[in-house]
Amino acid sequence: MMQSKSAGNSPFDRNLLRQRRQRAAGNLARHDFLLRETGARLLERIEDQQREFKRALDLGCHRGELSNLLSRHAGIRIGQIVQSDIAPAMAQYAQGLRLVADEEALPFAAETFDLVLSNLGLHGVNDLPGCLVQIRRALQPGGLFLGAMFGGETLHELRHCLAGAEIACDGGLSPRIAPMVDVRDAGALLQRAGFGNPIADVDTIRVSYDNPLALLRELRGMGESNILHARRRVFLRRETLAAAMKLYRENFSGPDGRILATFQIVNLTGWAGAEIAPPGNVTRRVLRQ
Repeated sequence: MMQSKSAGNSPFDRNLLRQRRQRAAGNLARHDFLLRETGARLLERIEDQQREFKRALDLGCHRGELSNLLSRHAGIRIGQIVQSDIAPAMAQYAQGLRLVADEEALPFAAETFDLVLSNLGLHGVNDLPGCLVQIRRALQPGGLFLGAMFGGETLHELRHCLAGAEIACDGGLSPRIAPMVDVRDAGALLQRAGFGNPIADVDTIRVSYDNPLALLRELRGMGESNILHARRRVFLRRETLAAAMKLYRENFSGPDGRILATFQIVNLTGWAGAEIAPPGNVTRRVLRQ
């Protein structure tokens, strides 16, 4: 695998991402609800195609959640599925064909697959346009790419509270939550990468937790804690963390006292080579408690 780019050129520390995913792999089954939720929605989009795929790639497969969902879905016809993840500890849990691969340096020959799927695996890529180009090259003419990734409104509540606490307690801000793609730019990125008929739409999933610390534990369990090169290399001071948690409870609690967290999911659809008429573009807003 290629090494991560230098911090000067790239926002994300890919080596740290691999470490975080390695650490999370053993207990991911306790924190994989979002992977299963977005994976199920990806399967709906595959089913809409009403066609058979001979060879598919699950790029950033985690522990094989998407393939597990596929095995129980009789309406989708895929001859062979290859699963890859940047973390060896994740890939080893996947069943069937699997390998360790970095999304920034795909090891596949051109026109290998007729379907590429990515379920919450692209938001930590430094060069997303370049990654999309590699995905398109790996697809046969007429092949389909379907992806789900975190959008810019993800965890806006946590971002607001951390910023307020750091300004009040530390006199300044540090990067705590990664920049994420805006849905308005997502279709343009697909087009720039050479996909035909690019479609981008949004799902918004809201989740409730007992308290803000439970949300932080969930993010750690998902392997989604901070991987920014520019992150502050020390933990939040206890005073700052307490202030952030207080702000969260005061501003983003439901009637039952549980705090709310937003996950914005940007769905990407694109075709390689041959022009294929896609189904209609649908934007959904979903509330999950």
